[in-house]
Amino acid sequence: MTRKPPKSIQPKVIKTTKDYERAFARVEDLFAAKPNTPKGDELELWLLLVETYENKIFSIGLPDPIEAIRFRMEQADLKQKDLIPILGSKGKVSEVLSGKRELSLTMIRKLVNELGIPASVLLQEPGAKLDDGDFLKLGKKFPIAEMHKRGWLKGIVGSLQDAKDQIEDVLAKFMAPVGDPTKHPVLNRQSVRCGSKMDEGALTAWQIRVMSEALSEKLPIYQLGTVDEEFLSQVAKLSYFDDGPKLALEFLRKNGIHLIVERHLPKTFLDGAAMRLGENGRLVAMTLRYDRLDNFWFVLLHELAHIALHIDTGECDSIVDDLDGASTEKIEREADLLAIESLIPSLLWKKEKLNSNVSSERICAFAEKLRIHPAIPAGRVRYELKAFKKFNNLLGTGSVRSQFE
Repeated sequence: MTRKPPKSIQPKVIKTTKDYERAFARVEDLFAAKPNTPKGDELELWLLLVETYENKIFSIGLPDPIEAIRFRMEQADLKQKDLIPILGSKGKVSEVLSGKRELSLTMIRKLVNELGIPASVLLQEPGAKLDDGDFLKLGKKFPIAEMHKRGWLKGIVGSLQDAKDQIEDVLAKFMAPVGDPTKHPVLNRQSVRCGSKMDEGALTAWQIRVMSEALSEKLPIYQLGTVDEEFLSQVAKLSYFDDGPKLALEFLRKNGIHLIVERHLPKTFLDGAAMRLGENGRLVAMTLRYDRLDNFWFVLLHELAHIALHIDTGECDSIVDDLDGASTEKIEREADLLAIESLIPSLLWKKEKLNSNVSSERICAFAEKLRIHPAIPAGRVRYELKAFKKFNNLLGTGSVRSQFE
């Protein structure tokens, strides 16, 4: 006997199995109704509701990617050897078609472009498309060989050739911890020689690397406003100790600031950078391009000054996307001035009247009085007076990198 719902049932969206059963019973009850009659109209509405629910629950999924490839091969009368330029080698073709190897993004792009198989089928995501954005174009300019040599791609890909063959997959995994690097405001300290051209791809790769390293660390949450004049002065005082750079690393970490040292990549001309990681993270990254104490302490204080003046205040959010020459010079000059003042207060510097003819002993005595390393005043004399051949014995050359290795 056919089940019948109560006469009071009204058509409504089907959300549950019970709703479906009652609706189906009503369809059976009205099945003989004539079109264009009240019962015929009700039947038509119930059929529409039932069909909508069935399509939602019992929808047919996307075709299997391998079956889609085989179907396209059959359509185009292609042999396995014809897929070698697309999938990479005879072995890879065999492994893909047998289900032993997953499709890489590089393979998928070639299958889409050369065989016309929809990306949504190969990615198994309805409506999915491959990224053709500016970042992908920039990523393909990354110095992959140097990155592989340094071990940056460890755990991502094996050989350098595999990295080149699967460049899109490598880029996707390399940037995965960071996401879109443009979402993290970055202020770089660079010294680009006249006539030289900066490699934007290498710079972005370096930034992603140091951000990834920082995100792997567990630090206390950074408190907004931590970096102020007193904080900078405390950091400068650490230079007094032989292991000052290591002490600075520990001091910054305890205050929620990442300090990452990563050698610069060729054509980035980079000394350091200050970055905001999300809302609360703060990162100072340094290249130690010059392995000298005077350079280390100035660059470190310069980047910390950026945090105090431009990152914590939110100023970098409004300027980082439009850093023309004038605005770049302005914020760099501001960071320079605060760094210089934090290392040696201007009143004390003017009073001491150090010049290029001053003795090393006097520089050391002045540094001792301020409880800072002699490399700091020696480096300042060299810079301000352009006396770059003076006081080499005071600069702590070769004593920084070893503390971070």
